[in-house]
Amino acid sequence: MMESLSRHLFYPLWDIKDRSQRLREWQALEKQQWWPADRLRMLQWERLQKLLAYSAEHSPFYRDLFQAHGVSPETFQNPDDLLRIPVTTKSDIRNNLDRFISDEFDRAQLVSAKTGGSTGVSLQLFFDEACQERRNAAQLLADRWSGWDLGMKKAAVWGNPPVAETLKQKLRHHLLDRTIYLDTMNLNDTTMGDFVQRWWLEQPGAVFGHAHSIFIFACYLRDQGITDLRPKGIVATSMMLLDHERKVIEQVFDCAVTNRYGCEEVGLIACECERHDGMHLNIPHVYVEFLDGDNKPVKPGEPGKIVVTDLNNFAMPLIRYRVEDVGVYRERACSCGRGLPILERLEGRVADFLKLPDGGQVAGISLVERTLTKVAGIEQMQLIQEAKDLIVINRVRGKEYSEDTDKKIIEAVREVFGDQVNLAINDVIQISQEPSGKYRFSICRV
Repeated sequence: MMESLSRHLFYPLWDIKDRSQRLREWQALEKQQWWPADRLRMLQWERLQKLLAYSAEHSPFYRDLFQAHGVSPETFQNPDDLLRIPVTTKSDIRNNLDRFISDEFDRAQLVSAKTGGSTGVSLQLFFDEACQERRNAAQLLADRWSGWDLGMKKAAVWGNPPVAETLKQKLRHHLLDRTIYLDTMNLNDTTMGDFVQRWWLEQPGAVFGHAHSIFIFACYLRDQGITDLRPKGIVATSMMLLDHERKVIEQVFDCAVTNRYGCEEVGLIACECERHDGMHLNIPHVYVEFLDGDNKPVKPGEPGKIVVTDLNNFAMPLIRYRVEDVGVYRERACSCGRGLPILERLEGRVADFLKLPDGGQVAGISLVERTLTKVAGIEQMQLIQEAKDLIVINRVRGKEYSEDTDKKIIEAVREVFGDQVNLAINDVIQISQEPSGKYRFSICRV
């Protein structure tokens, strides 16, 4: 009954109280997802032109940038025109934060946030409330693709879970959010056992969390022989979902995993639907490009650096922002019938690509996954390239570990790097987390 009340009563009343457009935008997205691709692209282009014109007038950073490069957004006719605008980097934001903010907004009245800083440096961000509402609407849409629905209780496997302190926060927690948390900053047999007990008591209908943290919890359930946790949906986000981890999670929970991709800077970028055949790009809200090393578009099917323009945030516009991830886009339709285009796969962060002796690069995350699936006896693994000729392998022993395991790890890595690179294996109890609670499987310090 509480689930029904939350969905049909508390969600609408809360939006009315806050004068929010979140549910209205969600209902619009529910319809737009089924539009033909051409109609969706037209909607996206109209919103992009509106954002560009606004930024040229009200964002000091982009006003000066456009003038310096002879850019007149009102003359843009097609996506090729957008290439005349230089890519925005994290460094640009850190060095010019105030100049990104629109002169129509008071910074003190904006919603602020910080990125987790997985590369070592966090980023300060600002959003207007309308932007936040539209982002939340897109999340509702994507969450429903997983099997979750409004009002359904969630189990969140997340770092630094929020604590409801004010009366409003407590009411929201019990009436809307309805979430129980497993803190990924303290994952051990005791905390996971306590979480299982609470799960049995509260019966959440869906799981949300960091992909690798959900995998660790799934391994605990598997090893403990716990087989009665059966959610209707599982959403893995915040980091890459590895194929072998997806298999373990789905086997343990008897539920398909929905892979979702986004970031603090621009919100939801892409998400799998119920067909789990690539991730649908959230093109009503973001304009996504895939670029090569010279910031030129790559061909469909080729890996490219992901560059995103946020179509929602007018308070602090981000145009052609490099999120420092690499992905592959394909021009194909999903069998679900939605007109939203497909992000075929992610290949990792730019900083996670390791450097080969011949000057090439390899996605460290892919090498980790291949090694984990090829060599028995590894529970977790992390590659750290300390120098061009030195790679440190942090390895957690699995149940099938034997004296041949490390030898096979070395052989697998040497197939890629050859004999010119020194390899050192560290026997560790666990892979250390980032301050955000996420894990990095490969790190390049060269």
